[in-house]
Amino acid sequence: MKKTLITGAAGFLGSHLCDRFIAEDHHVIGMDNLITGDIKNIEHLFHLKRFEFFHHDVTKFVHVPGKMDYILHFASPASPIDYLKIPIDTLKVGSLGTLNLLGLARDHGARILVASTSEVYGDPLVHPQNEDYYGNVSPIGPRGVYDEAKRFMESITMAYHRHHGLDTRIVRIFNTYGSRMRLNDGRVVPAFMGQALRGEDLTVFGDGSQSRSFTYIDDQIEGIYRLLMSDYVEPINIGNPDETTILEFAEEIIKLTGTDQKIVFKPLPQDDPMQRQPDISRAKEILDWEPKVHRSEGLKKVFEYFKSLSDEKLWEAHREFLP
Repeated sequence: MKKTLITGAAGFLGSHLCDRFIAEDHHVIGMDNLITGDIKNIEHLFHLKRFEFFHHDVTKFVHVPGKMDYILHFASPASPIDYLKIPIDTLKVGSLGTLNLLGLARDHGARILVASTSEVYGDPLVHPQNEDYYGNVSPIGPRGVYDEAKRFMESITMAYHRHHGLDTRIVRIFNTYGSRMRLNDGRVVPAFMGQALRGEDLTVFGDGSQSRSFTYIDDQIEGIYRLLMSDYVEPINIGNPDETTILEFAEEIIKLTGTDQKIVFKPLPQDDPMQRQPDISRAKEILDWEPKVHRSEGLKKVFEYFKSLSDEKLWEAHREFLP
């Protein structure tokens, strides 16, 4: 039986990865410090002998006894609301956390996949974004704590691959949505759906002309799994090239939810990217992967999930973090 460590296991993506690798008959070790993750996302796995959970911060020394086949490093705040409130933690998990896990992978002779992001492209000057584009990122802007943490993650991962011969993979994840997202995490899908369910007006930043491309969770997990099992070591975009503007997306949500809220406009946050659309030619060619779930189908599933949440979750305030 293969043994796989997944960091950020109690988060949105991490918990779905735990499910997938359990289904693939791996022994899964989940690790999370629960700053932004929710233990309820993985409680359904606790009765399984093939699942273990460690409450641990990967920026501290990481030790896992016994053999290790795969490591997937998904520990990191991913919502702007989170990483703007805990900027130092965000930088540390992308730098010190990645360093610790690369060392662990080297000690165990394990293959490691690190979760990068479309944010490495910043506010892009090319469209759509392919993996050869170096990006347009402000290292000192408020969003730089996340963007540069992920850019460093990619750089040190490739350094370990080239210098130590470590077996590495890098996935650049574009906007992904699905069950287990927090309604209050500030990302556009849960934000719009939460506002609709609470009877609030939908908030669009700027004039709504900025674009995003949304990938359903099942498609994202499939792409990540195929990349891990491939022989390709350069970064690969995993995302949905079906691009829409935020204003169009808000109108979609109003139609889907059957609500009649207004759309209200607020100033665009600093360094918010104006365009986001992946070029997935590399994923198609190397992984034989492309998204299968149309946005209309995926959003219906996610809306049903959010409708099933308790009133407490629906009205939960944005999380506060200790300094």
